Order: sequence, then structure tokens, then C-alpha cells
Amino acid sequence: MYLHIGGDTVVNTKNIIGIFDMDNSTVSYKTREFLSEAQKNGEIINVSYDLPRSFVLCRENNQCKIYICQLSPITLMKRAEQAEL
Repeated sequence: MYLHIGGDTVVNTKNIIGIFDMDNSTVSYKTREFLSEAQKNGEIINVSYDLPRSFVLCRENNQCKIYICQLSPITLMKRAEQAEL
């Protein structure tokens, strides 16, 4: 199944490793370091240039992709649950 994460972007739910709240998770130095390194490696994809509220960590073709999106993690989780039905 596929999950619409905003804009015109969808991801396969089988590829999703986790959905994270941007405000809560970036409090940690390790998370900020992880995201910074991913940005340098070109692994970050901005779904929208609005205020980011969450990021979706995916594994696609043995490569890590991080989608930054304006939707809340709760909204994304509800959409994921509905996609699985």
C-alpha cells in the first residue's frame, strides 16, 4: 500500500522505517546530527517548503531517504492505518 505524505509525494508503506515528530525528535543532538549528515549526502527530500512538522524515514533500494513534510505525525499515522485496511 502507499501513503500520501503531502504535495504530490507517496511512499510505499513497506519502505517506511519510522514517522517522527520534528519538534520532539530534533531536541536530541544525535537526531540533529543524523539529519545534518543526511542533508550533506542528499538523502533529504522536502515534500513541501512549509513549516516542517514531521519526517518520514524510508529504506528504498538499499538507500536511506528522509522525507520532510508539513503534515503532523498523527495525521500520517492515521493515513498509514487507513492504507493498511
